[in-house]
Amino acid sequence: MKNQLTKLNIFSLKGVQMRTFHITWLMFFVCFFGWFGLAPLMPTIRAELHLTKAQVGNTIIASVTATIIARLLIGKLCDTWGPRITAVRLLLVGAIPVFLVGLAHDYTTFILFRLAIGIIGASFVITQFHTSMMFAPNIKGTANAVTGGWGNLGGGVTNMVMPLIFAAIVGFGYTKAEAWRYAMIVPGVMMLIIALLYYKFTKDTPEGNYDEIGHKKTAGAKTDWSVLADWRIWALMLAYAMCFGMELTFDNVASLHFVDTFHLTQSAAGFWAGIFGFMNLFARALGGIASDKVGKKFGMRGKGFLLAGVLLLEGAGLILFAQAGSLVMAIVCMLTFALFLKMSNGATYGIVPFVNTKNVGLVSGIVGAGGNLGGMLFGFLFKSSTITYVEAFTYIGYTVIAVSVIVLITRFQKQPTEEAAIDSKLAGAV
Repeated sequence: MKNQLTKLNIFSLKGVQMRTFHITWLMFFVCFFGWFGLAPLMPTIRAELHLTKAQVGNTIIASVTATIIARLLIGKLCDTWGPRITAVRLLLVGAIPVFLVGLAHDYTTFILFRLAIGIIGASFVITQFHTSMMFAPNIKGTANAVTGGWGNLGGGVTNMVMPLIFAAIVGFGYTKAEAWRYAMIVPGVMMLIIALLYYKFTKDTPEGNYDEIGHKKTAGAKTDWSVLADWRIWALMLAYAMCFGMELTFDNVASLHFVDTFHLTQSAAGFWAGIFGFMNLFARALGGIASDKVGKKFGMRGKGFLLAGVLLLEGAGLILFAQAGSLVMAIVCMLTFALFLKMSNGATYGIVPFVNTKNVGLVSGIVGAGGNLGGMLFGFLFKSSTITYVEAFTYIGYTVIAVSVIVLITRFQKQPTEEAAIDSKLAGAV
């Protein structure tokens, strides 16, 4: 594609490519903020709605389940409508349950709202798709990792900020039961503001919007469900289930884990859970940068080895975190596995844009849905009355290690001609 950038200058707003870069990660950031805005407030919500451990687990599952379907659909919509209009419509529709969740007064209505809010997690696919449209192959992995990582940062910020917003509202004289409801108005307003920015200041491609360049005439040919027969995509889906799926799960349960295990206050627990999310400021980008550099030297095979390695280290770190006997050791282990988890996120999407260049949106959606599928399945461990949080983290750690072996033996190139073409792009095509 013409006019794709070959360098990433994160301090620039010059040109539609860099404007889109910054607005699209900010869009994902705000969606993540709204998506997990309730998580750090769950100690209060659990007490106010009288939720059992199983019911809390069900709300965690609900928060990521809707996103599985939404991510599969959103990739096709990006191919058809274009990422710009897809993002605006998702923000407008997704803001509705974010605003209205405060009307929930029992378990049933609360879980339904969490299910509805989950659709905004599909914003990630838009971010990856849109970034891929704006940057050349030699820098695509890095650009995708930065936008994905900075967007995921919303999960850390919301863990830190939402308890402060909650406390401020309580300080104005409202009850705790009222405060968590009013606090959710903040991310709803943020989503509406970003919808306006996305509409006014981005384009679908460096050349213009789909309707301006005649893309719609060939949009139907760009989505091919036969990609489901490609094992490489399923391997990447599994990998993303292990890294991003665990990230979603940890964002949901971290505050509760720190409150229940180490007896921290809601604000303190939110702070430490937020530190986990703040690792996205650099760690996911580090995974993408490493993927680009390894790809340039060793091709797609090298990218696969890198992903397998960071997944292995993530799994080992999770097992150590589960066995930590003190808050200090838990935090050290958390930061360790967080580094490799987020690098795994970046390394996964350092591969995604290259496995099927004609269906980037669909492949991004399938792999992205894998992340939420992992989050949903992990949620069942944390709702169990017979499995403790410590045991759940341990089981997940071993599962991540097993998937790292699957990734290790997967060849991410199908045939020599395809491999040569992709490796040529990775070596610096512009």
